[in-house]
Amino acid sequence: MTIAEQVTQQAKAARKASRQMALVSTDEKNQCLLKMAAALETNSSVIQAANEQDLAMAREKGFSQALLDRLMINDVRITDMAEGLRQVAALKDPIGEGSRLWTGADGIQISQVRTPMGVVGMIYEARPNVTVDAAALCLKSGNAVILKGGSEAIHTNTAIAGVLKSAMAESALPVEAVQLIESTSREAVNVLMKLNGLVDVLIPRGGAGLIKTVVEQASVPVIETGVGNCHIFVDASADPAMATAIAVNGKTHRPAVCNATETLLVHERFAREHLESLTKPLLEKGVELRGCPVTCSLVPAAVPASEEDWSTEFLDLILAVKVVASLDEAIDHIETYGTRHSEAIVTEEYSHARRFLQEVDAATVYVNASTRYTDGFQFGFGAEIGISTQKLHARGPMGLEALTSIKYMVMGNGQIRK
Repeated sequence: MTIAEQVTQQAKAARKASRQMALVSTDEKNQCLLKMAAALETNSSVIQAANEQDLAMAREKGFSQALLDRLMINDVRITDMAEGLRQVAALKDPIGEGSRLWTGADGIQISQVRTPMGVVGMIYEARPNVTVDAAALCLKSGNAVILKGGSEAIHTNTAIAGVLKSAMAESALPVEAVQLIESTSREAVNVLMKLNGLVDVLIPRGGAGLIKTVVEQASVPVIETGVGNCHIFVDASADPAMATAIAVNGKTHRPAVCNATETLLVHERFAREHLESLTKPLLEKGVELRGCPVTCSLVPAAVPASEEDWSTEFLDLILAVKVVASLDEAIDHIETYGTRHSEAIVTEEYSHARRFLQEVDAATVYVNASTRYTDGFQFGFGAEIGISTQKLHARGPMGLEALTSIKYMVMGNGQIRK
């Protein structure tokens, strides 16, 4: 069987399963998710052994430490994935929820209700936890899911999917509702992107290259999850201790994720007094600072930034730093180089906070908090399918509701339109 035939066959199986998923009760979905959580914990050693194979190959290929961290699975992360499944199980089921009910022309009764998308395709890179998050959210929202992870995580994803499907086999849910494409060839992605009529929506999750490829080449509708060139602007009035803590957390907590801070903008009045002390803990944690001329004069350890650095999602222990003259300049910089993902201001000026919230165009905008909070788990969604930076259908961390559409149900008693 060719790769194209295999992927198409999996999509057909997912399509058939999606019709069954539409009939599964909330309790049956929740019981399945709880079984999946327990199975992950029971099979932790199996998953970690598979993950070690992927890590070994990644080390041979010279992956950075940040990307190795992104790929790595340990006891804590398996516990977190299991907890995510349990949180999704505890969430309200959006399917069948009526958002509107009214009487239309000639007395027809119209209701607007939430329905599953159908078949969701996920194309993603070195984040094995996405396998769990996507399966959990798609199943709870009544969808089937086709998973296409990156080759760098193939052993881990295969092990995780196997564990999830074994739990599904003991539940009322159709096992075919979760499909993992095991082929690591580019052809598999190309086929998946063109399966109109079998796949209802594609969600790419990864670096700029992957997202650009899917958006430009897919004929299946795409929800674009965005590259995270995220900024923190430290205003003149910012509390130095708070600004330092937020900057360090935003950059170093997990540098290889899309909500990590990539550029630090600092008001010139704050910079003259505090920039050197603010950047000291960053340097101590191994962060390379790429700065504007003023930054380099105030922080000798900084190296000159290039024009490209202002628009780069580093996904590593690298931070671009620019000193700006005003809030206006900071907002203009974000408008020019940002990716509409997550932007933050640290300030004690209420009027500046309000302006930042209102004027900055991003999926999530923060006042006095780290950009690292842009996450479905942190927002109380249990998990996330991705973080959308587009404005149609969904924006920001996408939970259950983002994986649904709407249907109008109309009840009559013989009305005909005149």
